Amino acid sequence: MQELSVSRSFGLIVDEIRSLAASVDDDDAGRAVDLVEGADRVFVHGAGRSGLALRMTAMRLMHLGLDVHVVGEVTTPAIRAGDVLIVASGSGTTAGIVAAARTATDVGASVVAISTTSDSPLSAVAAVTIVLPAATKTDRSGTASAQYAGSLFEQAVALLGDALFHTLWARGGQSADDLWPRHANLE
Repeated sequence: MQELSVSRSFGLIVDEIRSLAASVDDDDAGRAVDLVEGADRVFVHGAGRSGLALRMTAMRLMHLGLDVHVVGEVTTPAIRAGDVLIVASGSGTTAGIVAAARTATDVGASVVAISTTSDSPLSAVAAVTIVLPAATKTDRSGTASAQYAGSLFEQAVALLGDALFHTLWARGGQSADDLWPRHANLE
């Protein structure tokens, strides 16, 4: 592997993100925003780093005043009709994520999937799939990304979450001062 400086590595990551961002389907992303905006409650679920990225999204959606829950936390209630589950799985085959999506649809909730593919068991149950064309964690070929494993996908999940938040924030007309009282104060 060629030796790189941190700044060159940073540039490589930014370039990959820029290329990936340009390929996001605005119609799919817009449908996801509409589902979240109209939801009674929002749940997020992902495994590993994808799950960590969605936890960041949960926090921002809470700042908007939405009723948001992270699947797996002890205070997470049962999902029901009128709710939205946002899930992330690069492969779209992660067993626990697919099972949660099926449970959500079985009770009448909508599922927003974030994946590298629209052809997966997860996408089959989702109301909308936002495809992020990145390497999955098992792709070590270096063709979809020069980064290790699913790094590009996980970074894109975090940034997509911020883009969804920013879109909802702009639609809602709240100021930063309106959101601030919801920021954590027990830190």
